[in-house]
Amino acid sequence: MNHEFAWDELALLWNANNFGAVHDWLGERWNHLIQSRPGGHEDQDAQFLQGLAFAALAFHFTQNHNQDGAALLGDDALALLPKFVPAYRGVALGPILETLNTLRPQLDGLDREADCPMQPFVFNKFEYRMN
Repeated sequence: MNHEFAWDELALLWNANNFGAVHDWLGERWNHLIQSRPGGHEDQDAQFLQGLAFAALAFHFTQNHNQDGAALLGDDALALLPKFVPAYRGVALGPILETLNTLRPQLDGLDREADCPMQPFVFNKFEYRMN
């Protein structure tokens, strides 16, 4: 079922640090899944895309002076994504979780509109394998 997800498109956006567009890309596909599949929000693919979207927003927010939002969405991503380790639909979760686990503790105690604690913002690239 990997053909449903054009991970190459997502990887280009992710690896370019365009996490706002990553969120939009994921949101469109998530919305389609929850409306078109019997499981709706409980669908595994939908939950996976939602977890990726949470991670992308955390990365976007921390770079755009929204540290409270970054912490909240980082926590949400860390709650959802580990159940898909080591990979899901060809996407490696280790690199994403590593970036989240590096960023998340640095957000504690920051002023809500503080600069990103990682200067420059360093993140792992999006890794996937098409079958």
